[in-house]
Amino acid sequence: MDTLKSTYLESLLHGQSEISPGASWLSALRAEALECANVLAVPTTRDEDWRFTDLSPLYKATLRPSIHAAEVTTSMLEPWAIPEAESRLVFVDGVFASDLSLMRPEDGVLVSPLSSALGRHGDRIGDQLARIVAPGDDPFSAVNTAWLRDGAVVLVDAGRDSVHPIHLLFVSATPGAAVYPRTLVVAERGSRCTIIEDFRSLQQDAALTNAVTEIAVGQDAGVRHIRLQRENASAFHIATCGVQAARDSRYSNVNISLGARISRHNLNVRQAAEGTSFEIDGLALISGRQLADTHSFLDHAYAHGRSRQLHKCVAGGAAHAVFSGKILVRPGAQHTDSAQQSRNLLLSDRAHVDTKPQLEIFADDVKCAHGATVGQLDAEHVFYLKSRGLSEPSARDLLTFAFAAEIVERIGLPSIVKHLEDALVHRTYGKEFR
Repeated sequence: MDTLKSTYLESLLHGQSEISPGASWLSALRAEALECANVLAVPTTRDEDWRFTDLSPLYKATLRPSIHAAEVTTSMLEPWAIPEAESRLVFVDGVFASDLSLMRPEDGVLVSPLSSALGRHGDRIGDQLARIVAPGDDPFSAVNTAWLRDGAVVLVDAGRDSVHPIHLLFVSATPGAAVYPRTLVVAERGSRCTIIEDFRSLQQDAALTNAVTEIAVGQDAGVRHIRLQRENASAFHIATCGVQAARDSRYSNVNISLGARISRHNLNVRQAAEGTSFEIDGLALISGRQLADTHSFLDHAYAHGRSRQLHKCVAGGAAHAVFSGKILVRPGAQHTDSAQQSRNLLLSDRAHVDTKPQLEIFADDVKCAHGATVGQLDAEHVFYLKSRGLSEPSARDLLTFAFAAEIVERIGLPSIVKHLEDALVHRTYGKEFR
């Protein structure tokens, strides 16, 4: 297995030196990340944080970094349009596609590919890029940074309110490709914005998306972050999101995971000052032989922090869902108010869920709670719907839809909610979940 893992990393780093140099600090950053990637070991089930997630199918897959993007037309992307978003950046196989993107100028709001933003905003970008998610944190982040050639950049000036959501669409279009999406969001003091990260597939073969997102929320600023992972059933999806929240800032996140053979989402949210507020919601809806793993870390390092987290998993067929959520209240973080819930629904005897909510509290004046439930549909609820004329399969499907739709409705954007609810109906009313 060690030889296999070594070969895997070598294949992902092959050709990295061919990336165009860019700014000197960016070249130095890539070099540092490459060093980290060559030193760090890829995880196995022997590692505590990965003990429920077997990545051997990924290590055995034949994947190569994508240098040139496949040809994609606007009509192919039309079904994925989000009418509420007036700005859209499209990346095909990790490469910015200007002809597929739409950037509506908005005063005080920059929505741009990294390659274009570096010239005028290099200092602002350099102050944050690879600072919230450091290359040495894990091998996947290191490889992503080593391959950093472009990405999505959103800079919101102090006091500005981005009126419309910003859609960042990452498309996997080449079979066997390994791509490295990168997103940087900087919301300065008193600003507001809504970011939609959308991961989709245009092909049905195995491919790897290894994504890193960094979000800096300034003092009294607010960021809504909607993340949609809807790649094909053969894909591999590994993602890390790091958030740094300044005084009195607000960060909300809704993460929906429907696709990929194996997916892993790491969300790390850290207080940088007092008075922050976090709303973290997630849904994994999987079937067949899918594995969806969600790890979250909410770091309350200062006083008067508030966080609420609700994560739901629905697993049918022989699917495997994993949730590990840790809330850390550090010494001195008095008056922290935090609550975490993990709710899981098993739809077949072969599906299973591993859930691990965790609290570590080192302050004495706090209000914290967590809990987890794993079960099947309530027989009384099924009986009630049957008594109203529904067949048993229809009753079960309706209850499953209602369980999952609670998270989807929190997105609040009508077109996305409608599209996802249609997807829920299609999947929960299908035989794959039984």
